[in-house]
Amino acid sequence: MAIKLENVTKSFGALTVIDNVSLEVGDDEFLVLLGPSGCGKSTILRMIAGLETVSSGQIHLGGKRVDQLPPSGRDMAFVFQSYALYPHMTVRRNIAFPLIMRQFRWWFHIPVIGDLFKRRIENSPEVRGLVERTADMLALTKVLDRHPRTLSGGQRQRVALGRAMVRQPSAFLMDEPLSNLDAKLRTAMRAEITQLHQRVGGNFVYVTHDQIEAMTMGTRIALMRDGSLQQFGTPREIYEKPANTYVARFIGTPPMNLIEAEVEGMTVRVGTSVLPLPDGAERPVSGAASGTGRSRVWLGLRPGAFGIVPPGQGKSLAGTVTLVEHVGAESLISVKLSGIRTAHDDDGAPTDEVMVSVPGYSELRVGEAVGLDCHLKDFSLFDQDSGLRVGGRAAEDFTTNGRVGAIRTAS
Repeated sequence: MAIKLENVTKSFGALTVIDNVSLEVGDDEFLVLLGPSGCGKSTILRMIAGLETVSSGQIHLGGKRVDQLPPSGRDMAFVFQSYALYPHMTVRRNIAFPLIMRQFRWWFHIPVIGDLFKRRIENSPEVRGLVERTADMLALTKVLDRHPRTLSGGQRQRVALGRAMVRQPSAFLMDEPLSNLDAKLRTAMRAEITQLHQRVGGNFVYVTHDQIEAMTMGTRIALMRDGSLQQFGTPREIYEKPANTYVARFIGTPPMNLIEAEVEGMTVRVGTSVLPLPDGAERPVSGAASGTGRSRVWLGLRPGAFGIVPPGQGKSLAGTVTLVEHVGAESLISVKLSGIRTAHDDDGAPTDEVMVSVPGYSELRVGEAVGLDCHLKDFSLFDQDSGLRVGGRAAEDFTTNGRVGAIRTAS
């Protein structure tokens, strides 16, 4: 069922933590709410689940408004970061528990009698069959009669998923479910959750601060910052066409380099080098005027868009190597540019370094002078004052509320 948020706002007193967010995902999509800690992504998930009230706006599931319904009336399953398993129950009982509670009666609280009724429900052919099919799908059959304390982190996470799956809900909500796992297990569980979505269908809404999880798992990504939606789109759209400088610097490892430049017509001036934009490139349509007839922009280039050449060759940018990191299949090289500013972060501090990635093991050394060729096949341009994308589709087309962030540097 489609999930739709319309102008959703959440405030705690005078503090607004979610600011007029709107987005919509269709049937069987995997939506990832991405952003740094404190950006509001978990609050959105909890509002969808009904664990937090909505200050204003509406939430719809399958065309039905649900923001005024209690959590039990929304037909959603929530997977918590801490697993939230019952330690005194076996894996079988943990998975079956939502089905038992569907038939809850007041006498379930009576010692002995309540336990007899719960056991009868758990052992009924329908419930037992559904639990065993779910366990088989998650490779938990051999541990059904064990307790959570005897399981590994990955097995506990699968039990939490099984407890959500057995309900056969309209939507699965997951709040950073892999954050407690080690790197190797996270990679394995990432693949398992993706395959689970492909098998069972339905809408998945997944919260994470890890961009690798977002890029590999999501069919759509909503990137948040300080309670506002920065960009909403497919992983490819967000990576190739970031709506603003914040998105450009958040997505990508290492992130996109932002180099001070000026555009005039279909050329970009970086320092003393004038680079023609490639044929078919988006024509820049706005930008802050510099008083020279050219527009001041940030030229966005991914680390792989540079070629390292001897200093002074052609239209290359002059620089000095400040750091070399060997990471197996490639080397990451930090280069300090000569007389050219770059934007490194959003704290107002300008810098003059770019990160370059080259395949294999680089023999470059710290302090060595180099030239950088800029390959403009894949590039982005951003207005220096607003931080918005320049050229082609407007930044507002990439978001639903038009609120975007920017990196600014001191003049």
